[in-house]
Amino acid sequence: MQTGPTYPGVHIEEIPSGVRTITGVATSITAFIGRALRGPVNEPTTINSFADYERLFGGLWEKSTMSYAVRDFYLNGGSQAIIVRLVCFSGAATGIARIILATGGADPNDELWVDAANPGSWGTNLSVKVNYQTKDYGTGNPDQNLFNLVVSEVDPESKKVRTVESFLNVSVDSNSARYLPKVLEERSQLVCVPKDSAGKYIMPNMRPVDTDGATPASPPSSPPASPPALAVGGDDGVELTQKQFINPTEASQNNKTGLYTLEKADLFNLLCIPPFSPTQDITSDLITASAKYCEDRRAMLIVDAPANWTSKERAKNAFTSPGVGTDSKNAAVFFPRLKQRNPLHENQMEEFAPCGAVAGVFARIDAQRGVWKAPAGQEASLVGVPQLSVPLTDDENGELNQLGINCLRAFAVYGRLIWGSRTLQGADRLASEWKYISVRRTALFIEESLYRGTQWVVFEPNDEPLWAQIRLNAGAFMHNLFRQSAFQGKTPGEAYLVKCDKETTTQNDINQGIVNVLVGFAPLKPAEFVFIKIQQLAGQIEA
Repeated sequence: MQTGPTYPGVHIEEIPSGVRTITGVATSITAFIGRALRGPVNEPTTINSFADYERLFGGLWEKSTMSYAVRDFYLNGGSQAIIVRLVCFSGAATGIARIILATGGADPNDELWVDAANPGSWGTNLSVKVNYQTKDYGTGNPDQNLFNLVVSEVDPESKKVRTVESFLNVSVDSNSARYLPKVLEERSQLVCVPKDSAGKYIMPNMRPVDTDGATPASPPSSPPASPPALAVGGDDGVELTQKQFINPTEASQNNKTGLYTLEKADLFNLLCIPPFSPTQDITSDLITASAKYCEDRRAMLIVDAPANWTSKERAKNAFTSPGVGTDSKNAAVFFPRLKQRNPLHENQMEEFAPCGAVAGVFARIDAQRGVWKAPAGQEASLVGVPQLSVPLTDDENGELNQLGINCLRAFAVYGRLIWGSRTLQGADRLASEWKYISVRRTALFIEESLYRGTQWVVFEPNDEPLWAQIRLNAGAFMHNLFRQSAFQGKTPGEAYLVKCDKETTTQNDINQGIVNVLVGFAPLKPAEFVFIKIQQLAGQIEA
């Protein structure tokens, strides 16, 4: 705003409109936590297809229930996933394969160590070649610290080279711009230079011995002058336990490891924790902690029915007492398990946890209909699921549904469907306002969108102009949802309200730096029970 014009004439000023568009957040980003064949550990990694999972985490692995869950997620329409790989080793083992390159120095212990980028037996498929065909090769005074490093990964089945990484003109001199540890840290997906207990790179004073002799431009298939250095010591570890997910003694929450690795992720909407192993379910304590964490992050936990729920009666009795570990409004349990063919076991029919397939259906229906549509019914078909572990009748489904157990059913023509949409507060006797998954997820979507879309309000002058802007922007966001049929009601007044004025924010609130915004909505609730009344007409009676 100009305070004092200095010359006669027309002066143009642009006045802020106060419009700050609130954008709806994603609704079906799914986090998976579990064991994988390879990939970064305790680090959330975003993928957009199962091909990404195969490339980064090794694809299907018979010891990884997570790998099958991710496959089912994408088979059923999933889009974006966050993968957290965990590992378990006994003692001081790290499971990381190591390649040792001799330097030719007087000290036999003066070696260059190159480690696989992350733990796993996959690292034993790595090999390294070194040559001195650097940029100053052939000159009168070449740099004695420079060398070329070529890392290869061989497919263990076909024995063909799968991946090759070449690093030219790298140096053992820590002052060089091409210092090997830094170059590998920035560019390599396969290897790194290890650090000691003080966090310093373990590096020799001399460059490693030339093991190749070929020029850098030679194709990887060219025979080397001598055998490359091979990696040894890679290990996949043992089955996961609760300790890798939640461990108070190691302060996993403060260190952002295990379950709390997701603190490093900006947003996720659904959480899937498949069984520890094909024969070991996750514990009720882990379910409790995961549900609590989902409440803190405004996400939903998809709980797999335990493997010992082999009938309706067992499911009913076990759910009643001792339960699954939580009755959170941000969690839902699905029963029974899926029966699918396992391509790693000659396509034998085996049982798998349903969480990945269910999350995929959630994502598919969100994209097609919106988060306010219950992820159940004829549209909620389970792709790639030929059978279910426990066939259920209508009456059995009814007994479980009223407890809050979501059933997976097999129907003629339609195939396998999700036939329930209740949270763990969905039991009839609880009469919870968060009975239905779609209602809870709609509320979480609105909460997260408004939370992110109103950050600009902080430190603004707390008075009527600010309140008017809040009403304008939040009201526009809610009205857009109303136009998409996300709420009940024929008019905006019946569907939602946005209130921010001197009634919601008193002078005492203003003195404390508080602004209160009231947002309400009339949720759409699924038609679980459809009654069709038929009567027989006695005939026409003439007037």
